[in-house]
Amino acid sequence: MALSPMMKQYFAIKEQYKDCLLMYRLGDFYELFFDDALTTSRELELTLTGRNCGLEERAPMCGVPFHAANSYIAKLVSKGYKVAICEQIEDPKEAKGIVNREVIRIITPGTIDIDEATSAKDNLYLASIYVNGSSSAIAYVDITTGEFNALEIKDDGDCEQLIAELSRIVPREIICYSKDASAFIDRYSKMSPETYINEIDDSYFKYSSCADILKTQFGVTSLIPLDIQDRREITISAGALLLYLMETEKQASPQIKHLNIKESDSGMVLDRSTMRNLELLETQYNHSQKGSLLGVIDKTHTAMGGRLIRRFIKEPLNNSNAINKRLDAVEVLVDLPLNRANIVASLKHVYDFERLTARIASMRANGKDMVALKTTLHELPAIKDELKHIDAPLLNEIFSSLDDFSSLEELIENSIVDEPPFTITDGDLIKSGYSTELDNLKLSIKDAKAWITGLEAKEKERTGIKNLKVGFNKVFGYYIDVSKSNLPLVPDDYVRKQTLVNNERYITPELKEKESLVLSAEAKINSLEYEIFKEIRASIEPYIARLQKASASVALLDVLTALAAVASRYGYVKPAVDDSNVIDIREGRHPAVEQMIGEGLFVSNSTLLDTVSRSMLIITGPNMSGKSTYMRQTAIIVLMAQLGSFVPCESAHIGVVDRVFTRIGASDNLSYGQSTFYIEMSELANILRNATDRSLIILDEIGRGTSTFDGLSIAWATIEYLSKPGNCIRTMFATHYHELTVLESRFANVKNLSVAVSEQGSDVVFLHKISEQPASKSYGIHVAKIAGVPAEIRRKASTKLRELESDSGTSPLTSDQISFFGQNFESSEDGRYDDVVDDIKSIDLNNITPMDAMIKLKELQHKIEEL
Repeated sequence: MALSPMMKQYFAIKEQYKDCLLMYRLGDFYELFFDDALTTSRELELTLTGRNCGLEERAPMCGVPFHAANSYIAKLVSKGYKVAICEQIEDPKEAKGIVNREVIRIITPGTIDIDEATSAKDNLYLASIYVNGSSSAIAYVDITTGEFNALEIKDDGDCEQLIAELSRIVPREIICYSKDASAFIDRYSKMSPETYINEIDDSYFKYSSCADILKTQFGVTSLIPLDIQDRREITISAGALLLYLMETEKQASPQIKHLNIKESDSGMVLDRSTMRNLELLETQYNHSQKGSLLGVIDKTHTAMGGRLIRRFIKEPLNNSNAINKRLDAVEVLVDLPLNRANIVASLKHVYDFERLTARIASMRANGKDMVALKTTLHELPAIKDELKHIDAPLLNEIFSSLDDFSSLEELIENSIVDEPPFTITDGDLIKSGYSTELDNLKLSIKDAKAWITGLEAKEKERTGIKNLKVGFNKVFGYYIDVSKSNLPLVPDDYVRKQTLVNNERYITPELKEKESLVLSAEAKINSLEYEIFKEIRASIEPYIARLQKASASVALLDVLTALAAVASRYGYVKPAVDDSNVIDIREGRHPAVEQMIGEGLFVSNSTLLDTVSRSMLIITGPNMSGKSTYMRQTAIIVLMAQLGSFVPCESAHIGVVDRVFTRIGASDNLSYGQSTFYIEMSELANILRNATDRSLIILDEIGRGTSTFDGLSIAWATIEYLSKPGNCIRTMFATHYHELTVLESRFANVKNLSVAVSEQGSDVVFLHKISEQPASKSYGIHVAKIAGVPAEIRRKASTKLRELESDSGTSPLTSDQISFFGQNFESSEDGRYDDVVDDIKSIDLNNITPMDAMIKLKELQHKIEEL
């Protein structure tokens, strides 16, 4: 048996898209066949049917209505499938034989620009990476807005910086060439399994092809205007991305107007663990925005403002001039609450300007998008009017970028109906008076439509059939509906058209004539309205670059007004930000914790750090006393200041930080076979390898994942490394190893802090106040009591603690052992430890792996014990 002509066409198209689920347009449905049908039926829980295809057995088939396909496509793509949309590219009424079809688009996780799959306040990034030994490059694009960025990374071949950047970008999809990026793919796929990693052919990564498409996209004859003439890695990653978009979109991407090259020193890089540990975008416990920094400061009123404030949090600035430019703008808006309120009132009527512009540029906008753009443009003059007399450089730039779009607003107002339908092919889209030809066509059937409208009343009176109805559907056209109980009253001039269970449907010669006239004219009207709409949409193309500039400025203004609103509502202050090495925060508060427990209840604390006399703060005190909150709030206040926000404290002087590193909490990585302690050591190694003299390091309980001696040794060595001359990095180090507090007397830049505790009989009250002295003990058994550990266990634990303290002088180490840890290894009196000192000196701390470090520490321990 031979395949039917339609199925031959289907298989010819499917052969070209083997890795996709092929949605094949048949009438009002997208149908899927064979394995694609089985997969889609299972994933979407759709009924599986069959169709005769010329084979002995019917082809498995399932389908979805084309007008509601977006929600189904979104579900399939979210499950990791690529979907190819195969459309009819000619009118079935005019086709001779099989209707011509072709794939008009491939939808993937990084190119799905439909509302059902995108959150209004989240970017939809597609990233391309190119790895060339120690040099890598990332290009990433949001096709829903046209934002296109690229950056180059020096990585020493370990992919650490590459992964850190991608953790900040959070792309939905990454394209790469597996041969070059195999090490990256192996690590990142396990670290971020929700990201779709698409290993594509190396032909996408040919330099000449990439350079050519970049020049074509931006209308230039060389790479010099793009400032990438000597940047091979960026050229390849960015070009590969455009080639991939051309393949999936089946067209150029006109919404992409600029390539923004991000320099490695243009902003702070926050790695995955730091963003997670500080709960910048969501809480660790339930992944909720409430309780995070974003949850506190996101008071934006537009979708693009919501996306921008996320980028501000993920990419704080490290240029003091740029930071102060933002802070000055926020300060002015804080001081002008009435102007700010008026701006917000306008922002509430602004639609997603960025995505509207991108949809119009890519010819995917419908009538509702055009009306939303008109509404948005109508608000710009009012916003400009509020900015007119405000004196702040950044706000002045926003004012200048808001062009006059009155002619565009007038075009849409005169052409598109106020409440257009979702579809742009079914008419009722263009206003009367815009097109004479269209108005004449509509006028030509006015009398016929009026006659049809009045037919029902006329026929009821003529026939005496009270429930007679005149109706219409797309299949049978106009009809007169009569219930079977009234069939004896049907006139002789009625011609039966359709038989239903309880009704008969008829037509009359005159109705048939009017129907022919109306349907023929309506088809022409709908076709003409569609062509007029496309012309109007295309006429907006020259405005796209200006619209994108204006939308970016509106987004920035939205963020600045949100930060000003937060500062006013919660009593935040403007920080002094400069290039010094000082972090001086007076009575700082954790913004999210303060909101959770209620204003006025949070215990504020001060922080003073520099790189000379107070570079290392050793913080001791019991669990639950607030050590972690204190350290986190310091880091968050620094980040808030550098993103341009006022901060929760009495005053703040922030010497710009290039990176914030955190090592907080404990977690296993079972997929890697890595223990909690291994993860801890890996993260510590990354921090020590990448921190600079302008960094801020937050370390919590380093060394607690192993034995007392091992852990204390590592913690001790870490503090010494971060405190020695020439390597003083601003660090906050929380610990339960009270032995470490002796380091304050050995290093001038080490200071002991502790959390105050009040003992009231057998009870302990945590005061959450930081004092400049070491803690006397950890109060672990008291915490166990609060947590509900049975009294019997607590009593036995208390007894054992007294025994241990009695045997070792209140410490798990003997006084000789503490003396050993505290002595200067190089000046031991009898020279017994010279070999040990030489071994320590020979260790290359910048290159030793965590596992080798543990092995080396064990060897040193054995040597010491033998001595």
